[in-house]
Amino acid sequence: MQVRRYSAELAPAWNAFNRRARNGHFLFDRGFMDYHADRFSDLSLMVFEDGALVALLPLNRAGDEVWSHQGLTFGGLVIEDPGVARVLAILDACADHLRAEGVTQLGYKALPPIYAAAPAQDDLYWLFRRDAALVRRDVSVAIDYRARGPVSSRRVRGARKAMKAGLTFGRSQDWPGFWRVLEAVLAGRHGAAPVHSLAEIQRLAAGFPDEIALFVASARGEIQAGVVMFRSMHVAHAQYIAAGEAGRENGSLDGLFEHLIALHASTHRYFDFGISTTDQGRMLNEGLMRQKEEFGGGAVVHDIYRVTL
Repeated sequence: MQVRRYSAELAPAWNAFNRRARNGHFLFDRGFMDYHADRFSDLSLMVFEDGALVALLPLNRAGDEVWSHQGLTFGGLVIEDPGVARVLAILDACADHLRAEGVTQLGYKALPPIYAAAPAQDDLYWLFRRDAALVRRDVSVAIDYRARGPVSSRRVRGARKAMKAGLTFGRSQDWPGFWRVLEAVLAGRHGAAPVHSLAEIQRLAAGFPDEIALFVASARGEIQAGVVMFRSMHVAHAQYIAAGEAGRENGSLDGLFEHLIALHASTHRYFDFGISTTDQGRMLNEGLMRQKEEFGGGAVVHDIYRVTL
């Protein structure tokens, strides 16, 4: 195995491999990763075998630690042809390369299994063999379209309420309008701000128009609620969710989610509502979790490991 550090001239090869990989994702495309290149010191690796590219490992460096990847929802080894023994060799080679660069710790944000095209958790066995410590576990809710659970009567009533209120649902380009709603909700309820600025999300949406889309519930042209969808090959993921004061009264999110769930049923295998945990995964927002589960979803974990190199 030959391990090479990523550099800009390798972007076409990186992106082509990511597109055909078993567990590739548009978040790993350099056009997405590099939007925050000024915030993270990139140390991504590319692994070659007999001159052929066989794996990618998105990484950023922070002191003597590396992370896969602090600027992304998840990370992990990107592979085309799996095989436990082969992946062990690939990750061993990456670890040797990182040690030679003075790295002592690897933070590994494993890819949740629903995001791979087929089973690809070979890397978790490598983590076990390396005595990796599970340092964080977040919990998301996802609908499996092949086995959707029952929808609660509360969610059904909410969707009917939205219809009676005359709300319309659809894709929108009014990013500034929704961002005002989102920022107000996050600031007022959580004292927080969106991870992406308005300019960043607009730039990313323009670069990935099929993958990143804003959908809103509107009344008389006014946004009542909105959801920003991040759509990979198999998963439609709700990245940002917010409803204004009026939207919270008229069932706008229930109606919008039923619209989105139906919209993606023929194109995706899973609908992922996102995590409902804080404090490094230790605190569960039970009300939010229940709300998502009531659409017929079940728990999916996002795990983060630490490995001493």
